[in-house]
Amino acid sequence: MKVHFLGTAAAEGFPAMFCRCVHCLKARELGGKNVRTRSSVLIDGVLKVDFPPDTLHHVLTGGIDLGLVKDLFITHTHLDHLRAEDLEMRMPVYAHGLDAPLHVYGHDAVIRKCRDAVGRPDAERLVLRKIDLFETVDTGNAKVTALPANHDPDETCLLFLIEKDGKRIFYGHDTGLLPEETWRWLEQTKLDLAILDCTNGHLPFTGGHLNIEAVLDIRNRLRSKGIFSRENKVVVTHFSHNIGLLHDDLTQFFDQEDIIVAFDGMILQL
Repeated sequence: MKVHFLGTAAAEGFPAMFCRCVHCLKARELGGKNVRTRSSVLIDGVLKVDFPPDTLHHVLTGGIDLGLVKDLFITHTHLDHLRAEDLEMRMPVYAHGLDAPLHVYGHDAVIRKCRDAVGRPDAERLVLRKIDLFETVDTGNAKVTALPANHDPDETCLLFLIEKDGKRIFYGHDTGLLPEETWRWLEQTKLDLAILDCTNGHLPFTGGHLNIEAVLDIRNRLRSKGIFSRENKVVVTHFSHNIGLLHDDLTQFFDQEDIIVAFDGMILQL
């Protein structure tokens, strides 16, 4: 299974769109892995998680053929995870040569936002499907289970357990400390990869996102519960510029913990 990290930043990007703090100025100067767009992953070129406003940038700079993506799973409606208006670009006039619809999965707020953006979609181009907590969707390419996040109290936000080719990935952001019902579900399985929110870096834990300490706590609990072994990998992503940590700063710390720091364009092969 090939996991392609298209974007690895929090909502404001890194460097942030309007920001002139010392960390953003340094990131602009250094470029490379210090430049982060809004978060999304692509699995084997056919399954995508989230549809941020930087999706066109990902397509143009990453050599992505978005027309091959069959299934799109959306975690929640926040602007850095769902630019629903761009789904219209898959409709007739805008897109040609497509031989199958894109299936978009999300909870009720996600589906409502997509429907408001594109109206009643052409079923040959776009299919919207509401999924519920703990529901497992078999796409034909993968099985994806929706698990509860601890993120926005006004919206049901989702995390995903993705099973494909005998491998299991836990897609664990945006969230604070995992709800106990999510832990109970994870305790029934084994993971090959955990992708975790590290928005807050060394900043204090705030509830809706994780910091480094919380990431380590989750990693340790995965191991102690037998969900995870020392051979399995943790990837941290979704970094805010407010943490003041450039890529080398992050790797200097996480390398000691055998945790991978994601960067835009990174590919992991499971």
